[in-house]
Amino acid sequence: MAQHDSKGATKERTGLHIKSPQRYKVVLANDDFTPMDFVVAVLMQVFHKAEPEAYAIMLQVHNEGRGVAGIYTYDEALTRSNMATQWARDNGYPLRVNVEPE
Repeated sequence: MAQHDSKGATKERTGLHIKSPQRYKVVLANDDFTPMDFVVAVLMQVFHKAEPEAYAIMLQVHNEGRGVAGIYTYDEALTRSNMATQWARDNGYPLRVNVEPE
C-alpha cells in the first residue's frame, strides 16, 4: 500500500513478510514382505538418494519401523509417495508410504 508524504511524493512500504509453504515428510513404514534391496532402490530412484544414504534410511525403517525418505512441498511429497507406492504395487510389495506434516 502506498503512503503520501506532505509534499505529494509516494512512499512504498517495504518489508513484506512472505510465508514459506508448509513442508511435508514422506515416511516409509516397515513391513515383513518388502525386500530391503527394493526399499533401497525406491529411495535411490524416486527420492534421488545416494546409495549410502538410501541404505541408512532403509536400516532406519527396518530397525525403528519407519524412516523419512524426504521433506517436500505437499504436491511434491504426494507425487513421490504415489510413485513409490505404485512401483511397489507393480512389483507385488505392500510398502506403505505416508505423507505427514513436518
